[in-house]
Amino acid sequence: MSMFESDNFQWRETYFVLFDSTKRPSLKKIIATLEDVGQFQLKSSQGDDEGMFESLNLLAPDDFAALDISYVEGEEVTEQGAALREELAAGEPEDAAKLKRLPRCDARFDIMHFEQLVDGADEETDEMLDPSALLLVMEALMKLTGGIGIDPQSGSMM
Repeated sequence: MSMFESDNFQWRETYFVLFDSTKRPSLKKIIATLEDVGQFQLKSSQGDDEGMFESLNLLAPDDFAALDISYVEGEEVTEQGAALREELAAGEPEDAAKLKRLPRCDARFDIMHFEQLVDGADEETDEMLDPSALLLVMEALMKLTGGIGIDPQSGSMM
């Protein structure tokens, strides 16, 4: 079940982790890694017939957030990597090695970040959404796969 189907959460942003498909982790490995990272509640998960990761949903109640994470591979990801390399080419010098790797990445995690809607809160209430869960998960997935984190909204790499 995607968090898009819940009236209690609103989509805020999508981040990516691009990597080589040969480093695709199993569902068990992803779950174990995320259990080590934070206090998340696993809502649902799905693997393929070989037990490789396909998707999962996490709740981060302390951060008033949820994450939908899904696996994508193939030409679409390769094309995105090449396009990102061109877009980000004028970035920071320390990103040069990552830029060179981008077009060779043929797999990606899409990490959709959702804000929990709080009853009685209005637009003038300070936002309660904390990006900590998103950042912790991004870092863990990058470490697990040797991947490159992308914030497409800011055009930056992690």
